[in-house]
Amino acid sequence: MKADELLKLLENIEVDENIAEKREIAEYLVRKFSVDELLCTNFIITKDRKMYEFVSFKKLLESNEISPNDAYVYVLNSYSVGYDSARYLYPFLMYGSKETLINAYLSKLGFRSSYVIPTPKLRYIAIVVRTLDVGPTSVEVADIGTAVISMKIPTLVRGILGTKYIDDYDIRHVASLLDSQKLFAGYDSYEAEDIIREYYESLDASLAKEVEAIRDAYTRIFKQYRIEYNLETKQIQVSDNNESR
Repeated sequence: MKADELLKLLENIEVDENIAEKREIAEYLVRKFSVDELLCTNFIITKDRKMYEFVSFKKLLESNEISPNDAYVYVLNSYSVGYDSARYLYPFLMYGSKETLINAYLSKLGFRSSYVIPTPKLRYIAIVVRTLDVGPTSVEVADIGTAVISMKIPTLVRGILGTKYIDDYDIRHVASLLDSQKLFAGYDSYEAEDIIREYYESLDASLAKEVEAIRDAYTRIFKQYRIEYNLETKQIQVSDNNESR
């Protein structure tokens, strides 16, 4: 690929701040995951709100049974036994979220890898965090364009886009570069996670200002729509931060 073609490709990324649509997607995912015991990691939601496990969608795409333009939301399903405050409250910080964001972006650009498929109409990335033993579920939905620009991903991936197929090692390398960026009030992803856990789990009140600054930076970067669902009460709680945007 020529340098000017690559630059044009990297710059051709839309930004969408449709909060109503983010809310609809988040509520759809809460309903879906509260009923079904879905333990696969990656899913694709189509424009008409059908959800496919990633490998199944990939096979349908390769057999021309579904259009690449149908893919609309790239979903990461993260589940574990045991509550983790950083993972639950700030899912875009956690391990694996950066790779998922890169996979979604490269899919939108038309590349291929294990979890990258040419799907040019992808618009959103969603992360579902479930704690299997205690029940709470959080869902955050972000616009891919907003997130990749804020995280400076177009610049970081430029060096690996020589062909239409991307090596998984290269994706992990770019993800590690993302994690090391000090974008969260002067902290990288790992440092921010540690501070959040110390504040919420060790009850270190001295970190209150740091946590607030991290939260502000996190929201500014991802502009995520967030809801939480409690399996016991069957109630949805909408984050106050959604209204501030």
